[in-house]
Amino acid sequence: MTQVSVGAARAIPERPPLPLVGHAFNVPAGADFLAYLQKEFREFGPVYRLRLFGRDTVMVGGLDLVTELSDETRFRKHVHADLVEVRALAGDGLFTAYNHEPNWRKAHDILMPAFSLGSMRGYHAPMLQVARSLIGKWDRLAGVQSVDVPDEMTRLTFDTIGLCGFGYDFESFRRDDLHPFVEAMARALVFAQEKGESIPGSELFKRKKVERFRADVDLMTNLVDDVIRERRASGDTSTDDLMGLMLHTKDPVTGEPLDDVNIRHQVITFLIAGHETTSSALSFALYYLTKHPEVLARAQAEVDALWGDTESPDPQYGDIGKLTYIRQILNESLRLWPTAPAYAVEPIEDTVIGGKYPVRKGESLMVIASALHRDAAWGENVELFDPERFTPEREAARSVHAFKPFGSGERACIGRQFALHEATLLLGLLVHRYRLIDHTDYQMKIKSTLTIKPEGFSLRLARRTGDERRLPAAPATSGACPPRRRRAPPRTAPRP
Repeated sequence: MTQVSVGAARAIPERPPLPLVGHAFNVPAGADFLAYLQKEFREFGPVYRLRLFGRDTVMVGGLDLVTELSDETRFRKHVHADLVEVRALAGDGLFTAYNHEPNWRKAHDILMPAFSLGSMRGYHAPMLQVARSLIGKWDRLAGVQSVDVPDEMTRLTFDTIGLCGFGYDFESFRRDDLHPFVEAMARALVFAQEKGESIPGSELFKRKKVERFRADVDLMTNLVDDVIRERRASGDTSTDDLMGLMLHTKDPVTGEPLDDVNIRHQVITFLIAGHETTSSALSFALYYLTKHPEVLARAQAEVDALWGDTESPDPQYGDIGKLTYIRQILNESLRLWPTAPAYAVEPIEDTVIGGKYPVRKGESLMVIASALHRDAAWGENVELFDPERFTPEREAARSVHAFKPFGSGERACIGRQFALHEATLLLGLLVHRYRLIDHTDYQMKIKSTLTIKPEGFSLRLARRTGDERRLPAAPATSGACPPRRRRAPPRTAPRP
């Protein structure tokens, strides 16, 4: 254990707990849980202890402590209670594997080439194909009826990961309802979260929900197993996507391939992680664009400068890296609403954090990203939406540990570049093609499962005209956005 004097050692702050239930009576369920955690950080500071039904978790939200917890010689991933429940779906997949399970390292090393520059270039065309499916649907609805934004983004990201990763088309834009796999996954994630937050053993009194959960897991398992069998039966030995790599690549250390059960776990992991967080990030970004017309105007100026007044541009892979202001909008949306709102680490040995708080080997230390992303290091008005926080100059001046929407270290999201390319491409296409009409004056309401998204958010759409895309140019407010307008949009304080 790291040495600390008796006088310096301090218990981690916490509210007085009740026997057995701990702080459970203080904690709201569902969407209000995140707001509660934020309130506790404002009262206790960057670290406090939360006790729920015999489970103790140290909640961390300050940059200095997160920087310390990012030292992988002292801390490693902790599979916390919610992830333990998700193992019923994803087993020892990349996201839910325990540190001692050998398949994590095998799968990680086998799958890393899937996110190389060459592979990313290969994903661009199917990403664009799915984006055009969504745009085709939105064109038919423009001026006619509203679109359910989170639902539409879910369809897009689910089809994208299915097509890019496994050569499977869920055909979400050719059907009115969601694919049964998506509905089963959504129900299963809600059940897993509720079970993780409930009194241990209370599922014994929820027989119908438990049976529904088992049926949903069976549906997902059977579909993925069918995809694996069909790929094997096809004789296709290519390694151009995630499925091909897992089927036909041997682990360089052990010389062994992944077995079919673990391949199934990895497929379900990517289908969960590859669609849920990206769809939510796009939904939040579209929300903020509707509330900040000056930001939307600048985003449109950027895409208009790149793609001109062509109604249906043909974005190339290299174009996406030029959409720097669009990327700033996505990053700022992820700062305020990190769609995977927390990750956990554990001490490898007994140690002390912050110079004074003893923590035990294996203890759950939960980093709350939304609290970290409001640290004083972000400057003033941290609740306000401002993409200028992500200019290259301000990013270079800020700690790399201040922004953690994809987790941390070697167990961070392996597909983050995939997600950001997909989201930047789609957001650029949407602001180039449509005017976004906030027809209900939507007020943010968070829906929380294991991820978060805006609930009940819909938009009406209107097609932009060529004249709108040919507005006179003027100097932009920073190098991140090409000049487009005669006057720069007025710089007012962004609204929360």
